[in-house]
Amino acid sequence: MTDHAPGPHPALDLLSGDARTFLEKVWASRVHLHRTAPADLVGLLSLDDADHLLTSTAIRTPSVRLAQDGAVLPESRYTRSATLAGKQLTGLVDGRKALAAFADGATIVLQGLHRYHPPLTRLVAQLELELGHPCQANAYLTPPGSQGFAVHSDSHDVFVFQTAGTKQWEVHGQDGAEEVLLEPGLSMYLPTGTPHAARAQDTVSLHVTIGINQLTWRGLVERAVEPLLAEVADEHLPAGYLDDRAPLAAGLADRLEALAARVREVDTEASVRSEVRRFLSSRPPRLPGGLHDVLRVDAIGDETPLRRRAGHPCVLLPGTDGRLEVLLGDRVLDVPARLAPALEEVRARGELRPADLADHLDPQSRLVLCRRLVREGLLEVLG
Repeated sequence: MTDHAPGPHPALDLLSGDARTFLEKVWASRVHLHRTAPADLVGLLSLDDADHLLTSTAIRTPSVRLAQDGAVLPESRYTRSATLAGKQLTGLVDGRKALAAFADGATIVLQGLHRYHPPLTRLVAQLELELGHPCQANAYLTPPGSQGFAVHSDSHDVFVFQTAGTKQWEVHGQDGAEEVLLEPGLSMYLPTGTPHAARAQDTVSLHVTIGINQLTWRGLVERAVEPLLAEVADEHLPAGYLDDRAPLAAGLADRLEALAARVREVDTEASVRSEVRRFLSSRPPRLPGGLHDVLRVDAIGDETPLRRRAGHPCVLLPGTDGRLEVLLGDRVLDVPARLAPALEEVRARGELRPADLADHLDPQSRLVLCRRLVREGLLEVLG
């Protein structure tokens, strides 16, 4: 198996300060704070960005929800309907109504920002590759002095960071509650189940929450043994077992023993390859600039500058019958294994030209490969 990309961990370094330390000493174990240059975080979602999304786009629920005093407000308080090409649209956010509710103390939650706000799309795409866990991005716009939700805990890990104003966080740990004043430049990691609440201070507050929908050992074990469970014959239990449980107990013991023997034979390397394949073929497509690439792909020549698209993996797995699987995040390419050296070269470089593959492929073959990788979204055309 080949690593997904060369180089450092830009998303984890940004949010935690040091990716290696985070992965080895912090992950899933304790609260962690990190301070960085405010502009590095503010640029991911500014107050102007939030204003634009709310007032100048056709954003719809469930991409927006409102909460006040610990309760979620009904959508009718801030949405409207309209028509497009003669078809009814519902759940459109009414900017005037949403801002009126905000002025009355409601927190505006922008949900799923990783799907439609490019800076957070890029951050989440990179973070998923660095962690190996699905991630999402929400933002919370809170009026001065207000609190959207009471003390609660999340069923997933989170990174939170402030991009406007300040917010006083109450974070509960083994030693009781601690106060953390979140301001631009300060990010905080909370493991699953950490009780917390937050209140805006004297000015408007905007903070982003990156949710990490963690994959677990239980899930991996379940996926590894699921095919074995399917081998257990789905036969009738013996009639009369309510009066005589011995045959049922003996039959269960036999089947569990057979299952245990099969579990001991599980190829763990194959199960891990399957897990990697499952994750790196199910991420959403992320193709900014893809239209320009489609228009230019046929003109790619040996000296055309190309670049690995940010947040896209390139993992190589052995296939069958002399084939190779290339995991690109949202899909799997099936290619001849002889392309492995050229693909390793592509994987190892941030930028390249088809001519850089001359040691591995003839001129026509390397153009065919590079053009296909542009069409598939792994590479983009520079210039």
